[in-house]
Amino acid sequence: MAAVTFEALRDAIRAHRPAVLVTVVEGAGTGDKLLLVDGDEVAGSLADPDLERVVRRDAAAALAAGTTAVRRYGEHGEANEDAVMVFFESYAPPPRLLIFGAVDFTAALVRVAKVLGYHVTVCDAREVFATPARFPLADEIVVDWPHRHLERVGSTLGARDAVCVLTHDVKFDVPAIVAALRTEVGYLGAMGSRRTTAQRAERLRAEGVTDAELSRLMAPIGLDLGARTPEETAVAICAEIIATRTGAAAPSLRTGDGPIHR
Repeated sequence: MAAVTFEALRDAIRAHRPAVLVTVVEGAGTGDKLLLVDGDEVAGSLADPDLERVVRRDAAAALAAGTTAVRRYGEHGEANEDAVMVFFESYAPPPRLLIFGAVDFTAALVRVAKVLGYHVTVCDAREVFATPARFPLADEIVVDWPHRHLERVGSTLGARDAVCVLTHDVKFDVPAIVAALRTEVGYLGAMGSRRTTAQRAERLRAEGVTDAELSRLMAPIGLDLGARTPEETAVAICAEIIATRTGAAAPSLRTGDGPIHR
């Protein structure tokens, strides 16, 4: 069974499919392995079905977060017990950052995001601006309308991924935000002044976006760090992405009412 599990893991890694390998390392069933691919495809099994049910749930959570960890359970998966120790080993592809708008702030955001390990796509419908020469560190340059690109890749976005709309142009950003709200992306932010943000929100409501959906949108984008330069703004954006993913409390520009640039 272990050989079959490792073969399935090898195939998943080669196909760039996210997978988490679970191994019982202490207690009943030591050596048992379970592989979860894409959150639901399973290879292998654990001896106790109740333990397997709980472990599969926690494996899906570990895979969504891209984390590796050790957890303890009772013999049948009970919480707050330590009869069984299980090792969760995630093999997740890099999180993705989609940046819509080939603007001055984009190059700085690409650089900071690459330091954090993101696979970065820059998308803009204007061919003259969306070029490898302007964004040499980007993994992918897409010349297309943002909402059309999201129609192709939106179903693959998950909690570890992020979308940043930097365009300042309603014909680009409103369709892009509407399309992004239809995905499961973990972070969605849009650049703009407080006035632009308020006007954009009204346009989004006119497109049928609900207040609950608008609550997912981080706008104005970034943490309230007093950023001025493109590089400082990129740090503020990436910090907000991290805080959103981890659930940490941080001073967001969205929740303030003072000037964005001090």
